[in-house]
Amino acid sequence: MRAQRIASLLPAATEMVCALGLGDRLIGVSHECSHPDFVAALPKLTRSALPSGLSQAEIDAFVSARLRAGESLYAVDDALLRRLEPDLILAQDLCEVCGVSSKDIDGVCHTLPGNPRILQFSPKSVGGIHENLQLLGQATGHSEAAEHIIADARRRMAEIGKRVGALPRPRVFCMEWLDPPYCSGHWVPEMVEIAGGFDKLARKGADSVRVRWDEILAFAPQVLFLMPCGFALEDIIPQTARLPSLPGWSDLPAVRDDRVFAVDANAYFARPGPRVIDGIELLARCIHPMLDWPAIEPTAVCLRTKACESCGTSFFCRAAAECWCASLALSNADRKRIGEIHADCLCPNCLGTYAARRLTDLAHQPS
Repeated sequence: MRAQRIASLLPAATEMVCALGLGDRLIGVSHECSHPDFVAALPKLTRSALPSGLSQAEIDAFVSARLRAGESLYAVDDALLRRLEPDLILAQDLCEVCGVSSKDIDGVCHTLPGNPRILQFSPKSVGGIHENLQLLGQATGHSEAAEHIIADARRRMAEIGKRVGALPRPRVFCMEWLDPPYCSGHWVPEMVEIAGGFDKLARKGADSVRVRWDEILAFAPQVLFLMPCGFALEDIIPQTARLPSLPGWSDLPAVRDDRVFAVDANAYFARPGPRVIDGIELLARCIHPMLDWPAIEPTAVCLRTKACESCGTSFFCRAAAECWCASLALSNADRKRIGEIHADCLCPNCLGTYAARRLTDLAHQPS
């Protein structure tokens, strides 16, 4: 029997369902499912125990404490799942940090009407992602569509291989968490290999783990990708402010050559779904920019490290994204005045001090 009522507890699985043209069969999704846009309006079957507004270091500490205590990071809305009566549930058993795992749903699944089928997606490689798509195609009667998607991804990977195969492989480091730093794991190291890079610190087919900062310094990456798991591009950039203050940061070849990139982890790297091939193409363009690549939709934000002309602090220049001063109460006249005094950028703290002083001056002006 082909599944008609699908409950997806995994963002990557939701994207697979929609890539197969079966979005109308989705009856509920996880709280993290965000692509395509219409899934945001579907009933949410899960919620996170993680408080909002935490820094990367605070998130890491919270997650570690929950896991040590044997507590889950997620909760499933059992009552809603029963009311929706799915005949197919999509979940994962790869990482209890990344999403709802089997232990979160084992209890409720035995009480659901109709004895729904459960597919567990736990890929550790690009090939494993394709195998998951094949399983979903078989369960929904859309094997041909699944094979078409896989064939297209393989064709695009082969094209990348032809372009970069004979080129030197620069040292690449993909930072899957920023504070503390984690290396990349599972399918991401393979993505780097296909894109023509070499990541000595990665754990191909295995869990991402913490790495010491001195290990990163010793590896001296020539290209550095910031892709913290669970973060979209617009959420990553505010989390990067600490990095330029790390010892030896400015000595990294990637920093000296302005080859530090923030990328959308949720869209193209952390979720093992159809858009992983887009992530491989994005990596290839950043690793080998001298090649003539066709235009693609995914983008990377190059973060240039500068020294503040006023205080000397190292910071990320956001000219390629949104300048720091855009978030401050500075008029065009203020910006012009700063430009006349300083030949280069100021750090966020100095800009903030200038803005605060400017507002104080305005408050004391006679009316």
